[in-house]
Amino acid sequence: MFVISHTKLIRFDFTNMKVDQSAVASSVVLLQALDVGERLAPLRVARRIQQSEAALRAGLSRNTAYRIEKRDPGVAFGQLLRYLDAIAPGLTFTSLLSEEDPSVKAQSFRERQRRVKKLS
Repeated sequence: MFVISHTKLIRFDFTNMKVDQSAVASSVVLLQALDVGERLAPLRVARRIQQSEAALRAGLSRNTAYRIEKRDPGVAFGQLLRYLDAIAPGLTFTSLLSEEDPSVKAQSFRERQRRVKKLS
């Protein structure tokens, strides 16, 4: 409990102060979270690492890994960096944003090379 004034008693409960970051974040922040999430998930898939394994390596819960990949703007930047390091050790955040990782390029090439059935 927190008392603001001696003449008027105002109570605040700071125990459950969860804020929906998607509701309070600016559109620029939401777009940046979208961009990072859209790059991390394909990188993990291209490196053939399960989400739970990447979370374990990063010291995060699987729910936090899920939130990172689902573009939650409320995830701490340090958690993003740890998750990136767990997926691709040595890859910098700048490199992630510039899409320089060869495994992502190879994955997109493999996806394009799938055979297509002939129409009957």
